[in-house]
Amino acid sequence: MLVGVLSDSHDNLPKLGAAVEVLRAMGAEHLVHAGDFVAPFAVKVLAGCGIPFTGVFGNNDGEKAGIRSVSRSVHEAPHAFELGGRRIVVVHDLGKLPDEARDGAEIVIFGHTHKILVEPGPPLLLNPGEVGGWLGGRSTVALLDLDSLEVSILDV
Repeated sequence: MLVGVLSDSHDNLPKLGAAVEVLRAMGAEHLVHAGDFVAPFAVKVLAGCGIPFTGVFGNNDGEKAGIRSVSRSVHEAPHAFELGGRRIVVVHDLGKLPDEARDGAEIVIFGHTHKILVEPGPPLLLNPGEVGGWLGGRSTVALLDLDSLEVSILDV
Protein backbone atom coordinates (compact mmCIF):
# COMPACT_ATOMS: atom_id res chain seq x y z
CA MET A 1 0.00 0.00 0.00
CA LEU A 2 1.30 3.45 -0.94
CA VAL A 3 0.77 6.34 1.45
CA GLY A 4 1.27 10.01 0.66
CA VAL A 5 2.80 11.93 3.55
CA LEU A 6 2.47 15.70 3.89
CA SER A 7 3.08 18.34 6.54
CA ASP A 8 3.18 22.06 7.09
CA SER A 9 0.97 23.20 4.22
CA HIS A 10 0.33 26.52 6.03
CA ASP A 11 -2.63 27.61 3.89
CA ASN A 12 -0.74 27.37 0.60
CA LEU A 13 -3.74 26.01 -1.31
CA PRO A 14 -2.10 25.90 -4.76
CA LYS A 15 0.81 23.85 -3.39
CA LEU A 16 -1.49 21.62 -1.32
CA GLY A 17 -3.65 20.91 -4.36
CA ALA A 18 -0.56 20.20 -6.46
CA ALA A 19 0.81 17.92 -3.72
CA VAL A 20 -2.39 15.88 -3.71
CA GLU A 21 -2.22 15.52 -7.50
CA VAL A 22 1.45 14.43 -7.40
CA LEU A 23 0.59 11.79 -4.80
CA ARG A 24 -2.51 10.67 -6.71
CA ALA A 25 -0.40 10.25 -9.88
CA MET A 26 2.07 8.12 -7.89
CA GLY A 27 -0.75 5.83 -6.73
CA ALA A 28 -1.21 6.95 -3.12
CA GLU A 29 -4.16 5.15 -1.53
CA HIS A 30 -4.15 7.09 1.74
CA LEU A 31 -2.77 10.48 2.80
CA VAL A 32 -1.29 11.41 6.17
CA HIS A 33 -0.87 15.08 7.10
CA ALA A 34 1.35 15.84 10.12
CA GLY A 35 -0.20 19.17 10.99
CA ASP A 36 -0.12 22.91 10.39
CA PHE A 37 -2.94 23.08 7.89
CA VAL A 38 -3.66 26.46 9.59
CA ALA A 39 -7.28 27.05 8.45
CA PRO A 40 -10.32 24.92 7.67
CA PHE A 41 -10.23 25.76 3.95
CA ALA A 42 -6.88 23.94 3.68
CA VAL A 43 -8.43 20.83 5.23
CA LYS A 44 -11.23 21.03 2.64
CA VAL A 45 -8.65 20.32 -0.06
CA LEU A 46 -7.81 16.98 1.58
CA ALA A 47 -11.36 16.17 2.62
CA GLY A 48 -12.57 16.63 -0.94
CA CYS A 49 -9.73 15.01 -2.86
CA GLY A 50 -11.22 11.51 -2.99
CA ILE A 51 -8.29 9.86 -1.19
CA PRO A 52 -8.85 8.91 2.46
CA PHE A 53 -6.67 10.90 4.84
CA THR A 54 -5.59 11.02 8.45
CA GLY A 55 -4.14 14.13 10.05
CA VAL A 56 -3.13 15.71 13.34
CA PHE A 57 -3.26 19.26 14.60
CA GLY A 58 -0.05 21.28 14.56
CA ASN A 59 1.01 24.26 16.62
CA ASN A 60 -0.41 26.71 14.04
CA ASP A 61 -3.82 25.06 13.81
CA GLY A 62 -5.69 27.45 16.06
CA GLU A 63 -9.08 27.07 14.44
CA LYS A 64 -9.65 23.53 15.66
CA ALA A 65 -13.45 23.74 15.83
CA GLY A 66 -13.58 24.94 12.24
CA ILE A 67 -11.20 22.21 11.11
CA ARG A 68 -13.27 19.57 12.93
CA SER A 69 -16.41 20.88 11.22
CA VAL A 70 -14.79 20.19 7.85
CA SER A 71 -13.37 16.75 8.70
CA ARG A 72 -13.30 14.30 11.57
CA SER A 73 -10.09 12.84 10.10
CA VAL A 74 -7.94 15.40 11.95
CA HIS A 75 -6.98 14.33 15.49
CA GLU A 76 -5.12 15.59 18.50
CA ALA A 77 -1.49 14.48 18.46
CA PRO A 78 -0.09 11.99 18.96
CA HIS A 79 -2.51 9.84 17.00
CA ALA A 80 -1.86 6.12 16.53
CA PHE A 81 -3.65 4.00 13.94
CA GLU A 82 -3.28 0.86 11.84
CA LEU A 83 -2.96 1.04 8.09
CA GLY A 84 -1.90 -1.67 5.69
CA GLY A 85 -0.95 -3.90 8.60
CA ARG A 86 1.40 -1.28 10.07
CA ARG A 87 1.11 0.67 13.32
CA ILE A 88 1.63 4.35 12.55
CA VAL A 89 1.97 7.21 15.02
CA VAL A 90 1.50 10.77 13.76
CA VAL A 91 2.60 13.84 15.70
CA HIS A 92 3.39 17.37 14.60
CA ASP A 93 6.42 18.06 16.80
CA LEU A 94 8.57 14.97 17.36
CA GLY A 95 10.04 16.61 20.45
CA LYS A 96 6.62 16.42 22.10
CA LEU A 97 6.10 12.72 21.44
CA PRO A 98 6.13 10.82 24.74
CA ASP A 99 8.41 7.77 24.75
CA GLU A 100 5.49 5.48 25.55
CA ALA A 101 3.66 6.69 22.41
CA ARG A 102 6.45 5.13 20.31
CA ASP A 103 5.89 1.70 21.86
CA GLY A 104 4.85 -0.71 19.15
CA ALA A 105 5.04 1.92 16.41
CA GLU A 106 6.59 0.80 13.16
CA ILE A 107 6.38 4.28 11.62
CA VAL A 108 6.44 7.72 13.25
CA ILE A 109 5.37 10.56 10.96
CA PHE A 110 5.99 14.16 12.00
CA GLY A 111 6.56 17.69 10.70
CA HIS A 112 7.11 21.03 12.44
CA THR A 113 10.77 21.56 11.44
CA HIS A 114 9.96 21.90 7.71
CA LYS A 115 13.05 19.73 7.09
CA ILE A 116 13.07 16.36 5.38
CA LEU A 117 14.15 13.46 7.55
CA VAL A 118 14.04 9.75 6.76
CA GLU A 119 15.59 7.59 9.48
CA PRO A 120 15.12 3.82 9.07
CA GLY A 121 14.68 2.98 12.74
CA PRO A 122 12.87 0.98 14.06
CA PRO A 123 10.62 2.81 14.14
CA LEU A 124 10.95 4.50 10.76
CA LEU A 125 11.02 8.27 11.41
CA LEU A 126 9.61 10.33 8.55
CA ASN A 127 9.33 14.07 8.11
CA PRO A 128 8.29 14.88 4.52
CA GLY A 129 9.45 18.49 4.71
CA GLU A 130 7.01 21.28 3.97
CA VAL A 131 4.19 21.40 1.44
CA GLY A 132 3.79 25.16 1.82
CA GLY A 133 7.32 26.01 0.75
CA TRP A 134 7.17 29.20 2.81
CA LEU A 135 10.19 28.57 5.01
CA GLY A 136 12.73 26.83 2.80
CA GLY A 137 11.39 27.64 -0.65
CA ARG A 138 11.02 23.95 -1.50
CA SER A 139 7.65 22.19 -1.49
CA THR A 140 7.95 18.45 -0.82
CA VAL A 141 5.92 15.38 0.08
CA ALA A 142 6.85 11.76 0.71
CA LEU A 143 5.55 8.55 -0.78
CA LEU A 144 5.76 5.67 1.70
CA ASP A 145 5.45 2.04 0.62
CA LEU A 146 3.98 0.24 3.63
CA ASP A 147 5.10 -3.16 2.34
CA SER A 148 8.81 -2.36 2.00
CA LEU A 149 8.97 0.79 4.18
CA GLU A 150 10.78 2.52 1.31
CA VAL A 151 10.34 6.29 1.19
CA SER A 152 10.58 8.58 -1.83
CA ILE A 153 10.74 12.36 -1.40
CA LEU A 154 8.92 14.17 -4.18
CA ASP A 155 9.08 17.82 -5.17
CA VAL A 156 5.76 19.54 -5.80
